Amino acid sequence: MNLDEYFKRIGFHGSYDKLDLATLKLIHRQHVMSIPFENLSIHCGEKITMDLEVIFNKMVRSSRGGWCLENNSLFGWVLRQMGYDTTTLGSRVFSPTGGEYHSEETHLINKVIIDGKAYIADVSFGVSLQLWEPLELISGKEQSQAAGVFRLIDKGDMWMLEKTGRKPEVPNPEFAKSSLLDKKQTQVIYSFTLEPREPYHFSQVNHDLQSDPTSLFINKSICSLQTPTGFRALVGWTYSEVTFKPEEGVDVYDMRNVTDDELEEILREKFNVKLQNKLKAVNKKACYTL
Repeated sequence: MNLDEYFKRIGFHGSYDKLDLATLKLIHRQHVMSIPFENLSIHCGEKITMDLEVIFNKMVRSSRGGWCLENNSLFGWVLRQMGYDTTTLGSRVFSPTGGEYHSEETHLINKVIIDGKAYIADVSFGVSLQLWEPLELISGKEQSQAAGVFRLIDKGDMWMLEKTGRKPEVPNPEFAKSSLLDKKQTQVIYSFTLEPREPYHFSQVNHDLQSDPTSLFINKSICSLQTPTGFRALVGWTYSEVTFKPEEGVDVYDMRNVTDDELEEILREKFNVKLQNKLKAVNKKACYTL
């Protein structure tokens, strides 16, 4: 871990001598604004590994993003290197179509203790469900962020994360009924326990998510990056720029289709992603919303 290289990658120029909440919030926000949530390796013929040095070289030195097992592993490594009291947790993502949580812990998050208080840091869920700052681990407390109001709820045997957002407004009528739009304003995101997890706990899931034909990440190529006013997303050949407008109670989804010839330029200019191998975009039927 080279902290200076990481901080340069996320555009953090402040002091990190104080292991306080303000510093954690700042680097969390800078991370999601600089390093995309993306699964493009799968669609470029590359294998995704949980080796931290490989992840560091990919995401910090090679101008790439990654999915949660990469992003949050990297972020946890950064926090531990800085000296934060950090624990890896596993979570089960909620499926709106099935109405239940995934049977496996497919999503990795970090718990951070500061001055005796616990916080959940998650820099890699992407799109409108992405946290810009850590959430305090308090049951039922409404925690407002740019994307909406997040709540952590203690269910006894597990914790649950949900978010209440705003209605999507779509200027392009061609996309008014797009499957990428979720009209539900309150969404369950995932559940987790406070049981610490070692990296090997996610080894099988890391393999399955990039090899199982039913995996969302096999069926869709995804790249998402937060911006100061919302987020950008490329799913298959659909490019979206989303602007949060809390004062109007809506989020504006500017959506358009792009061609194969445009993909490389969009990834470079809109996401600062530089691919070494050719991307084969995919957007098969699978439940995924922005």
